Amino acid sequence: MHRVVALVRPVQPTFELGCAVEVFGTPRAGVAQHYEFEVCTETPGPVPSSAGYAMFVERDLSALEHADTVLIPGWHPPEEPLSDQVREALLQAHTRGARLATICSGVFALARTGLLDGRSATTHWASAAKLQREFPDVLVEPDRLYIDHGDVATSAGAGAGIDLCLHLVRQDHGPAHAALLARHMVMPPHREGGQLQYAPTPPPDEALDGLLDWAETQLATPLSVTDMAAHLNISPRTLARRFADQLGTSPGAWLLSRRVSQARALLEETDLPVEVIAARVGLGSPVNLRRRFRAQVGTTPAAYRRAFRTS
Repeated sequence: MHRVVALVRPVQPTFELGCAVEVFGTPRAGVAQHYEFEVCTETPGPVPSSAGYAMFVERDLSALEHADTVLIPGWHPPEEPLSDQVREALLQAHTRGARLATICSGVFALARTGLLDGRSATTHWASAAKLQREFPDVLVEPDRLYIDHGDVATSAGAGAGIDLCLHLVRQDHGPAHAALLARHMVMPPHREGGQLQYAPTPPPDEALDGLLDWAETQLATPLSVTDMAAHLNISPRTLARRFADQLGTSPGAWLLSRRVSQARALLEETDLPVEVIAARVGLGSPVNLRRRFRAQVGTTPAAYRRAFRTS
């Protein structure tokens, strides 16, 4: 039996811990139970949670000595340092061969062990810049749902923790068992770790004399970079320089990102066919939409709509 031990601390995020409990620690009729699940903490006793209640945790760090997977389901606040005892327990577990996995802000604890230095990792998109600043030796990839190196694994914000946990189940016991478990949880059976986190798109920047707002209204037309430059009565080269200085990207890349962003919104909010959406966002054909969408979002328009269609 594979033993999964979650390491919690005050104040423990409840949803992140719940992700682990649902995948590894909840018996279900008709689903083989391959995991033993435990929770431990540095100082046993009441552990306050982000929901305002305290959970009573009986096990101390010695529980990690027999863990096959050590899970850190969030670490609040992220800047909280590791005690010498926690760092040593995590490093000893890793040396012994245990798999270390994190959900959302849990990556900050793992990064403080040094085990992520020189390796890629992810976290919630809103915390990615902070993670990179604090740990410059970690290769932060903010657009990933999860990253698994075999011995260490990290996941993005809250819900992506379920994706990582189901991925670990697939690695341990195969896709059929993971799909069965996902069906019981009423979850998509598989989301690739390389998919984007679908972070909200920031509002248009007003630094370009209203150009971005105007361009947003022209997405259904064959708008070009030359047209954008002409709107400001400047050359395409000058426009490119201003985009690079003020937005850190090129006019063409910005325009494509807005077309894809608008396609995402239409896929989420309407039942319009793909060919209609392609025309409305200025990408011309369904083939071009699918190609551009996959390149930017990491999945197909149809798969995106199934996952994110709103009522």
